[in-house]
Amino acid sequence: MSELLELEGRIRACTDCTLSRTRTNAVPGEGPENPRLVFIGEGPGFYEDHEGRPFVGAAGRLLEQLLAGIGLTRDQVFITNVVKCRPPENRDPLPGEVQACRKYLEHQLRLLRPQVVATLGRFSLGHFFPQETIGRVHGRPRQTGDVTIYPLYHPAAALRSSTVRKALEDDMKRLPAVLKESGLAQAGMQPQVTSAESTTQQLKLL
Repeated sequence: MSELLELEGRIRACTDCTLSRTRTNAVPGEGPENPRLVFIGEGPGFYEDHEGRPFVGAAGRLLEQLLAGIGLTRDQVFITNVVKCRPPENRDPLPGEVQACRKYLEHQLRLLRPQVVATLGRFSLGHFFPQETIGRVHGRPRQTGDVTIYPLYHPAAALRSSTVRKALEDDMKRLPAVLKESGLAQAGMQPQVTSAESTTQQLKLL
């Protein structure tokens, strides 16, 4: 059994915070064990709690549409959340709940070793940059060690606001270029400016 599967088992059995008392299923996340790209959301919702899988409701469908727009499918990326159990009534996760799950998210990232982490929403952004706001930094990649952090609005927020949706769509269109530049940076090369169309085509070939 891989370390990632062992970690998934620990997450599913976790009782480290009160969310374990009200969940139907913990939702560790899913995707390949060697992804170039990881998406981190906030926490499971109603459908995710029942299925034990991340982003399977309306926000997940929008995420899949956005991925398709840049030539990717969800089975090519790893998707997880800051907290692995659904907060009751979809309320915001509490600081203690976020802290209880922090070790799991950090362990996942150590095992996955992605080139790019796309944060979805303010709680995911706060894991890396607690002083920043999503409205100010969305669509602006930042390097943290060997990983590029790419802040995005959460798809659930995009479903509630046409303005947020337009921003999310625009930021997602730039993701292929972010992936390419991150790969070049890891190889010690200087990225060259290319059109969004050409970088999308290059990503499809990877």
